[in-house]
Amino acid sequence: MSTLTNFITHRYSRQGLWSLFLMCAFPLHFWTMILVFRDMSWVIERTNVWDAIGVGSYGMVFAFLESVIIFIVVTLLGFITPKQWEINKRIAFLSLLVLITALWAIISQLLFLWNVNLPDSVIRFTAQSGHPLWVLYAISLAFVVPTVLLPFYLFIRSDKSVGIIGGLSERLSVLTVFYLFFDLVGLIVVIIRNIP
Repeated sequence: MSTLTNFITHRYSRQGLWSLFLMCAFPLHFWTMILVFRDMSWVIERTNVWDAIGVGSYGMVFAFLESVIIFIVVTLLGFITPKQWEINKRIAFLSLLVLITALWAIISQLLFLWNVNLPDSVIRFTAQSGHPLWVLYAISLAFVVPTVLLPFYLFIRSDKSVGIIGGLSERLSVLTVFYLFFDLVGLIVVIIRNIP
């Protein structure tokens, strides 16, 4: 047991894990709040305000559950980072990973919501190629890989990057704690709505 504890404490601290959880929760809650406010008016028009509050509450509860799952996955990924890294550097690196992944997830949802499609010429080109799925993967990777590798490269090369991401994490943590309060309110609303 002490070996496992030492293994964990060499990679994480309680404060570091809390900061990492807040960074996992921030983009999910931020995006959920945007979607809730976007959908609030038409839900009110279709039914009533209480139903709109219920929809928003379910969204916040799901955002919390997603945050916990992502936090667990990212924390496990942290165990394969270089063991000579300091705890703050590991937390900053994983926070950067979360933010980049969340940004691409938000972009993909925005493209879907705005009904943005590939230009007709690109669709024709991929359809005429022998392997359209591979071409689409190649196009996607051409956009995604530089936006992932470049920040990671700059992070590893710069000594200031840990401080920059740590400062960003501190500023976002206050807002994220506020979001977590809404999670609690949302959970209470969900429980009330499901009482027979």
